[in-house]
Amino acid sequence: MTHKPRSIREREAAPQAPEAAARPDGRSPTQLRALKFERGVMSYAEGSALVRMGRTRVLVTASIEERVPGWMRNTGRGWVTAEYSMLPRATKDRTPRTSQTGGRSQEIQRLIGRSLRAITDLTAFGERTITVDCDVLEADAGTRTAAINGALVALHDAFVWLSNQQQLKKPPLRDSVAAISVGIVKGVPCLDLDYSEDSSAEVDMNVVMTGRGRFIEVQGTAEQEPFDDAALKRLMALAKQGIRRITAHQKKLLAGSGLLPE
Repeated sequence: MTHKPRSIREREAAPQAPEAAARPDGRSPTQLRALKFERGVMSYAEGSALVRMGRTRVLVTASIEERVPGWMRNTGRGWVTAEYSMLPRATKDRTPRTSQTGGRSQEIQRLIGRSLRAITDLTAFGERTITVDCDVLEADAGTRTAAINGALVALHDAFVWLSNQQQLKKPPLRDSVAAISVGIVKGVPCLDLDYSEDSSAEVDMNVVMTGRGRFIEVQGTAEQEPFDDAALKRLMALAKQGIRRITAHQKKLLAGSGLLPE
């Protein structure tokens, strides 16, 4: 009786890796959506940016006010905060404006504010408040991560404005910040999910990191079955890869100001 060669038998017995997901837009599992930043898109704001990640578009403005919250007065420190909302037709169905103050928007704007404060020296720009407004023009998933990526650009340019007014005491940015979504779709870890993937993913995760590779926030949820350590490690490795690419894009865009650490 003839037997298959040993190498073939071993290969057939080995665990098979899941097939690459057929992503709706043809990307590989490790590929970001098309990423683009436009700076200075609003005439009156001290800093502004339009960020695009695939079909998701977020308008970000940074506004400077000569005051701080009451509990910060006479401390010599400034404050950075954020607000987030979606236009009524940013999604397939109209979202009433009255719903924009709900729990989801509050959770996202707090995340954006925490992410920006984590990389900002609040003693560098006096007792001023910088409010970063993130308005989603079109949503195809990843709106919070796109908002964070654009918020760095708008905040940086607000600091450029303060620098030109001779109002900075020292470098205001200690690091950069970027964010990305990852998830398991049809058993395959994927980077930067669009809506069709996000809405059907077995695992959905958002990761926020500094340019030096330190974590600010990790939000991960098993939408269907719980996931194990191996899946978590694969997703985190994928998120790090994506964030490194976004950080490189941001630093290339903002190079030359002297305000963003290398």
